Amino acid sequence: MDLRQQAALRALNDVYDGMALGLGTGKTTAYFIDALAERIRSGELKHIQAVPTSEATAARARQLGIPLTTLSTYPQLDLAVDGADEVDPQLNLIKGLGRALLREKIVETHARELIIIVDESKIVPCLGSRGPVPVEITPFEVEMQVRWLNTLGCRAELWLEQDGSPVVTDNGNHLARCYFPPPGIPDPYAFARTLADRPGIVEHGLFLDLATRVIVAGQDGLRILERER
Repeated sequence: MDLRQQAALRALNDVYDGMALGLGTGKTTAYFIDALAERIRSGELKHIQAVPTSEATAARARQLGIPLTTLSTYPQLDLAVDGADEVDPQLNLIKGLGRALLREKIVETHARELIIIVDESKIVPCLGSRGPVPVEITPFEVEMQVRWLNTLGCRAELWLEQDGSPVVTDNGNHLARCYFPPPGIPDPYAFARTLADRPGIVEHGLFLDLATRVIVAGQDGLRILERER
């Protein structure tokens, strides 16, 4: 069994009848969605409602028969489950390389608990040491935003499709990717604040102080990391 699938199945142990769930986006979360749908079909789980974080997740959930709802109906979700691109020792995350970071952050800030499911390759000593931070930006004067991002100690580039056209999110925005030299982002909180203050930057892939638990699947089995309360 794929390590990511092992982590996804373990996360199902935290789902109970009547829950309102946030459903993340990406290959790892797809395992969770598939397994959740199977338990709903079998009758093991009843009265589940879910808020998707992308059009792709919504389509998959509908196809599998998972009832969907909105944050307007359930402003406080019981639980959100998602993957991550990087997890540091404080359980801070880089997310969004599945192109859904804005909707993921909107949904997951409305959840009492955020469970992250990953394989052991996503555990890093410092955020930005494994891959880029995605940044969602408005299409207007996008090149100026990328130029500005390059002044922040990283190498930023507009994220392009294979045909050379810009990647477009479900929200109609573009994405940049910010690569940091080793050992990674010196101060993720400062970087997040700088991005938040910039007009035209819609959201970023730093998910700080949000994860409550991380389920890590490795060759030696599963381990669960919990945020200190």
